[in-house]
Amino acid sequence: MSDLDTVLARIDADLDAALDRLKALLRIKSISTDPAYAAECRAAGAWLVGDLASIGFQATLHDTPGHPIVTGHARDAAGPSALFYGHYDVQPVDPIELWEGDPFEPVLLTRPDGSRYIRARGASDDKGQVMTFVEACRAWKAVTGKLPIPVSLVIEGEEESGGASLPPFLEAHAAELEADIGLICDTGMLDPKTPAITTMLRGLCGEELIIEAANRDLHSGLYGSAARNPNHVLARILADLHDETGRVTIPGFYDGVHELAPELEAAWDNLPVDAADFLGAVGLSVPAGEAGRSIFEQTWSRPTAEVNGMGGGYQGEGFKTVIPARASAKVSFRLVFDQDPDRIREAFRSFVRARVPADCSVRFIEHGSGRAITFPIDAPAFGRTRDALTAEWGREAVFIGSGGSIPVAHELEAKLGMNVVLTGFALDDDRIHSPNEKYELESFRKGIRSWARILAALAG
Repeated sequence: MSDLDTVLARIDADLDAALDRLKALLRIKSISTDPAYAAECRAAGAWLVGDLASIGFQATLHDTPGHPIVTGHARDAAGPSALFYGHYDVQPVDPIELWEGDPFEPVLLTRPDGSRYIRARGASDDKGQVMTFVEACRAWKAVTGKLPIPVSLVIEGEEESGGASLPPFLEAHAAELEADIGLICDTGMLDPKTPAITTMLRGLCGEELIIEAANRDLHSGLYGSAARNPNHVLARILADLHDETGRVTIPGFYDGVHELAPELEAAWDNLPVDAADFLGAVGLSVPAGEAGRSIFEQTWSRPTAEVNGMGGGYQGEGFKTVIPARASAKVSFRLVFDQDPDRIREAFRSFVRARVPADCSVRFIEHGSGRAITFPIDAPAFGRTRDALTAEWGREAVFIGSGGSIPVAHELEAKLGMNVVLTGFALDDDRIHSPNEKYELESFRKGIRSWARILAALAG
């Protein structure tokens, strides 16, 4: 057998032990957004350092102003080098009462059809995904004593809470982390049988606006119709964000938005998912975005303006007849191609200010931003990764976009100058960030095998 065949056999033989290692990491309550769990976050980083060191990586736990960052290096091979990124922190578990078991006591469950999955916070996002790569490295080390190519890892502990420590860390450690290609496993499959490589990610611009009028809440019987109602003002502004075709109406919003390359548009048209499949899973049926655009364009390659939260006036039990003194909303823009988040922010603020009437004022709170990113699928690493995934899953891997934002991909490109291959094995129903998060056992097993193949393919 070839070295790769032996590595794949080793992975299958070692699966139970790999699951035990994953469960040990999942038991650590590394909730990064809650200061009460700072020690647990450090414990998760230390666990990874110990595990990487046990298979021959030079592993280090780096202190930061926030949670520690883990690095590991195994550079005893020739060939193009790779930098793998992941995160060990997890989301809070609330509402705890909706969990069917302890979120931090992982269990392996079996369905009536025999398929199995791991239930725990972080099982899919991102501990299970991180460990697919680590286990692939473990198998290569066990069989050949080294990896097919030089590999470094950077695993952070603040992805779920803003990731403030990572950009300056990448700048300070640029020489140490230099590589030919970046690898990120914080993405998913097209469907349970079709592996995917994400080649474009949308950017993000977050804004909060607060409309204020009277100096206190007013009795709606005594002041109704005479006094400005911030709820009315806010509702009109938000309704004006889109026209009847679903297009965003902010002047200049579509500057920097390009049409898809014909070959990519054709490839997306042939994907085995339609709007009914995509929306039906969440109890919907009619696409609500820009008219004339496919569901993939609407969610991957077109920009959006979404109202994420609204508040104003009495919202408790019962009824209270008031005109509120203030109303607020949180609005996010998902950006594509060359849209500039700073220009979008200023254009949005000008759009709002032009619609604020007399006796009202508006103020804004900025909630972060990031540019969209697109990677060239004709780079050799993308083709080799696609071939490796196709060989493992028995179905041709597809190039897809993502409606979400992974800021670290832009950081790796901008600060370290590398293209990034994003391929992961999560599924849409993994319930990440929700109660009863899970990761399919098949995603874990074949994810490990996929990374073993990818490492071999990248070596050429």
